[in-house]
Amino acid sequence: MAKKKVRRSKKAPPKWHAVPLKGSFMVLSIIGFLITWKLIHDTNYRFAFMLVFIAMFIASLISMTKAPTSE
Repeated sequence: MAKKKVRRSKKAPPKWHAVPLKGSFMVLSIIGFLITWKLIHDTNYRFAFMLVFIAMFIASLISMTKAPTSE
């Protein structure tokens, strides 16, 4: 018996959609960055926390420009 070749259709991955974030998320990232920069003196922790708050700020900027608006 010969095996039949089954063609499986490859589905395209779903498109990436930005999620609308609240304005307080951006404010929290800015305040967290400033507090970290001013109060944490250990270099390793300072770098890690600042990196997290920068990532949060960039995410909020992407959300502002790419997220769908409700009308």
